[in-house]
Amino acid sequence: MKSKPVPEVYQLKREVLCQFERFSESGLIDLYYGDESGVSLTANVPYGWQFRDEDVSMPTSPGNAINCFGLFTRANERWTAVSEKAIDAAFIVEQLERFSFSLKKLTVVVLDNARIHTGKKMRERIEGWQSRGLFIFYLPTYSPHLNIAETLWRKLKYEWLSPLDYESKGHLQYAVRQALTAFGESLKIRFSAFKYSST
Repeated sequence: MKSKPVPEVYQLKREVLCQFERFSESGLIDLYYGDESGVSLTANVPYGWQFRDEDVSMPTSPGNAINCFGLFTRANERWTAVSEKAIDAAFIVEQLERFSFSLKKLTVVVLDNARIHTGKKMRERIEGWQSRGLFIFYLPTYSPHLNIAETLWRKLKYEWLSPLDYESKGHLQYAVRQALTAFGESLKIRFSAFKYSST
């Protein structure tokens, strides 16, 4: 059975997020959505075609070739970092620490409730980040649909990477880095507008 957030908590957090979206639209704050994802050597091919009696296959390898962390806005601004190692709380803290020195105005970063986002390492840095104008807002549990970063990961894996990018680990790492660097310039997403009504 699919888990659901507590309705009252979901509604309250969604109302707060609505206010952040309005403040962002008015230029009062910068609003980033953050998340991490791994891109593996198993190609993400949602569909394809072949001639009758033609044998079509793609090589696969277990494990992630590259792990990504990103902060994204609806205006296609980004802060990204990649690693061949697993992304842990220390990595997230390091990236947010660097990000906090680049702020141009009060900034809210929206994250889900993954342990690496809510653990001790994160909690120890909250006050310091707030002194620089960086605030963390946690989504209601089980609410990935509220995080626009999920849309970007889908675009990356299903549209921006080609089958040839999966030929080797090196090819894939290069392609992922190139795509993330191009986001906001040659690669853009028209994110759906935030639905202020909860119905």
